Amino acid sequence: MSQLLVTLIQANLQWEDKAANLKMLEEQIQHIVQPTQLVVLPEMFSTGFSMQPEKLAEPMEGPSVQWMRSMATKHKIILTGSLIIEEAGQYFNRLIWMLPNGSHGHYDKRHRFAFAGEDQHYSNGNKRLIASVNGWKVNLQICYDLRFPVWARQQTTDLPEYDLLIYVANWPERRSHAWKSLLIARAIENQCYVIGVNRVGEDGKGINHSGDSMVIDPLGQVLFTKAQESCNHTIALNKSIVEEVRSKFPFWKDADPFQILQNNADA
Repeated sequence: MSQLLVTLIQANLQWEDKAANLKMLEEQIQHIVQPTQLVVLPEMFSTGFSMQPEKLAEPMEGPSVQWMRSMATKHKIILTGSLIIEEAGQYFNRLIWMLPNGSHGHYDKRHRFAFAGEDQHYSNGNKRLIASVNGWKVNLQICYDLRFPVWARQQTTDLPEYDLLIYVANWPERRSHAWKSLLIARAIENQCYVIGVNRVGEDGKGINHSGDSMVIDPLGQVLFTKAQESCNHTIALNKSIVEEVRSKFPFWKDADPFQILQNNADA
């Protein structure tokens, strides 16, 4: 069965300084010494978790997306992380899935963090993105989405929808217990690998982030975690582990059927 080589980049982001962050992240990507297929950056990796989209947003043709395309093409990787994007007069916290050939998909954050005013500045998305790579299906989500298990739940018919669930985040240290606990829960209940990539350091609002980026297997065992320090870490995920767990413990077959209905007011 196929492997997937994934690199997590846990970084100390400079507040609202795109040039500094892109330069730092480019150096991090260049310093990846092991072969890798997918590189995961934190939420709003070019700015930090800012509520100033009017000042910082870019179109999809803007320099930050072009930077992602350049990095993916140059290093022959898939590169993913979220940015502040403007489209048709609306602002989105948008995760980009950039392929080595320059094509891309995207996911707009569904659950906006009202506690910090994100709902006042950004429009929400209403569609999940499940990408494909090397025989894997990858469900891509952003930070606060982690608190809403239905949005990530495998919508099974004959087989589970995806094999890997990724969260990119700017998750504060003071709620790190919830971050770690919920990532493990998502792995167990969906019988998949889960990766959470968070930032470290203090942001422009004085909020500290401890990182605690994690890789978790389908049984909920933590394979990697790192706190308080910037790092990049490459790990090999094995599809055979996913298949074995689902075969030995076919709990997914007993899941309750459900549908997610779109609220037109949120469209």
